[in-house]
Amino acid sequence: MKIWKTALCLSLVGAATLAQAAQPQAVTVYSARIEALLKPTLDEYTKQTGVKINLLTDSGGSLTERLAAEGASSPADVLITVDVGNLWNVAERGLLQKVDSPLLNANVPANFRDPGNRWWGLSERSRTIFFSADRVKPEQLSTYEDLADPKWKGKLCLRTSKQAYTQSLVAMLIAKHGVEKSEAIVKGWVNNLAGDVFTNDTSLLKAIAAGQCDVGIANTYYFGRILAKEPDFNKQVKLFWANQGKNEGGAHVNLSGAGVTKHAKNPEGARKLLEWLSSANVQTAYTHGTYESPINPKADVDPIVKAWGKFTPSPLNASDIGSKQAEAIKLLDRVGYR
Repeated sequence: MKIWKTALCLSLVGAATLAQAAQPQAVTVYSARIEALLKPTLDEYTKQTGVKINLLTDSGGSLTERLAAEGASSPADVLITVDVGNLWNVAERGLLQKVDSPLLNANVPANFRDPGNRWWGLSERSRTIFFSADRVKPEQLSTYEDLADPKWKGKLCLRTSKQAYTQSLVAMLIAKHGVEKSEAIVKGWVNNLAGDVFTNDTSLLKAIAAGQCDVGIANTYYFGRILAKEPDFNKQVKLFWANQGKNEGGAHVNLSGAGVTKHAKNPEGARKLLEWLSSANVQTAYTHGTYESPINPKADVDPIVKAWGKFTPSPLNASDIGSKQAEAIKLLDRVGYR
């Protein structure tokens, strides 16, 4: 990838000492990220350090169960997964170990890492409001909560409740408002649906453009992927940062993140890989082209993402949101959110 030639040049000096080590021990990575998005980054690490990376990819849930089943015989040193619920779950099940790393804690803001130092965010993806440029004015929009208002009846598009990103958004509401108020909000969303829920955010955004609904909630990086191929899509569908007013709580942010596995055979190598992944230069390359935002505040943001402007994220710790995931799933079922 061309980006590595410029964004990572500063990290070469720091990696030179590692590269000189004779036959460094390999690091085995279990990843829930799409291989094509992660492998170029891991290949660059091997190029810089000489450390071989053994990569296995699968869904977050499958990898969690695999780690649990393998126990002490697991070959995995690092787990990379997506969604705060998955990160919280794998840590609470004792499948990650505590790692003391001042460098990781310096690179990753406190609200984007586990308070117990078992996992750290590597990239962030906001889940916010999108609207029809023709049929909705920005001043009509405000918060996630407001989308429960009857004025949006028959105009709202949502993603299925079976998807972790929906569950984490509702978990955020529970952490913020409690179960009772959150249930009323989500029930209002269901009442306002324009039609069936969507299996993915790309279809949801396209539905807004096609006039099937006027507003919806989606992850920002799906919008970025569409814009990269169809720059004029922004004339049909626009992004609105939710909950930006005083005392509104900020927009919901979800994560991809990683930790060192409980039974890692190479815990030192695993820690060094995570420290490298969290460095500013690597973060720049890691998030360019994925349309996510880097966790490290010193990293550069992809131009498409930067064009959306700055926003205030929810200050809730990602771990607090993850801990409410099970309650969120029950709530979604109770209100008939399919």
